[in-house]
Amino acid sequence: MNHSGNISQNIDQDAVLRARTMLLGSGRLSLTEELGAYRILAEVSPAAYLPKLVGALLSYGSGASHGHDMERRLALRAEALDTARRIDADHPKRTEVLTDALKHYGHALIQSGRRAEGRAAYEEMAAVGRDGFERGQVKHPSYGSGRLAVVLAEEGRHGEAADLLPQGNRSHRDFFFWSVVEKTAELEAAGRREEAVEVFTDLVDDTRKERRQNLLVWELVHRSRMLDAAGRHGEAGADRWEALSVLTRLADPDASERQDGLHSWWNVLHGLSARAVEPDGSPDAPMPAFGNSLLHWSWDVRTAYFDGIPALEAEAARLSAAGRLTELATVHHRLTVRSTLMWTDRTHLFEEPLRPLFDEEVALARRSARELPRALTDRAMFFVAAERYEEARADFAEAVGLLDGTDRAPIVTAT
Repeated sequence: MNHSGNISQNIDQDAVLRARTMLLGSGRLSLTEELGAYRILAEVSPAAYLPKLVGALLSYGSGASHGHDMERRLALRAEALDTARRIDADHPKRTEVLTDALKHYGHALIQSGRRAEGRAAYEEMAAVGRDGFERGQVKHPSYGSGRLAVVLAEEGRHGEAADLLPQGNRSHRDFFFWSVVEKTAELEAAGRREEAVEVFTDLVDDTRKERRQNLLVWELVHRSRMLDAAGRHGEAGADRWEALSVLTRLADPDASERQDGLHSWWNVLHGLSARAVEPDGSPDAPMPAFGNSLLHWSWDVRTAYFDGIPALEAEAARLSAAGRLTELATVHHRLTVRSTLMWTDRTHLFEEPLRPLFDEEVALARRSARELPRALTDRAMFFVAAERYEEARADFAEAVGLLDGTDRAPIVTAT
């Protein structure tokens, strides 16, 4: 791929000089000017400028201010991908640049309604990541597999998604939480419950050591649900009692171990509670990859999920008028979870709009005499996110009493 042997036969040397002068100048270039310069220089110095040309094409294709329609954006991202494929296989940045181009191209395809082609782009992205790991260009064999895992999960292929995901990214504490939750969600959905509990237990143990008490409550409650689903009811009960013990301490006005700013962490765990009442995804009707941040859901899935709220509200009104409380409770639960997820990023505004939904869930559960422990637990965890610890403890204590009896008081420990 050496194009520098006879520049005069391929490109105007004056154009090359102008391009270099533009890039070295002190003035700020427009994206159009930068793109033109990189196109010229990529022909004479591919190793240096092909990666930069890819970045410029992706930036240009993403710029809403340029008024690109979807076809224009797709064309620019296709050009970026073709350019990335021209980078020499041994170039140290090839894997990083090519996977980035594939990610953006796949996103544009899905946004254009071409989901199968988008999935194919993500399959190639995962293959490029594996090849890059073998060449020493990236540090992990799962590099580039994340988008494919999400799309497979959305289409109901949970076992394949789980196998693509690492056990847990320990490079940063926050990454560890998100990677473990995503992995265990897919293991559970694939019916591999014991594996899921084992992976999630590593996260609980780490959180307990770090004394992140709000987060520990949510994780213990989530693991108790996983243990119940795996038939390990005694251990599930022990997790609930430990969570109640931590909540008792947090409800103390003098508690010093409270944390805020973890709203999105509760949010994703709460979202998982709706998977049992939502249809599983398929290639023709994908559903959210519950357990993953909604920021990572595919554009078509995220749009359809939240666009479905008005239809669910109408269905809830119809069931309420007909007095069909059991079905109403299920529909209302789906509505509450969707509304909760919709407020993921509005961490200081979520309590007022969401509180009535959780209150109604508990009221419906009391009237229908079904799923009261679940509704109380959900509202308790919402109260923790809202930093209303006394109310959280009251709700959760009632839920634990219904599930496990009231014959042992929680022991407050230095957990």
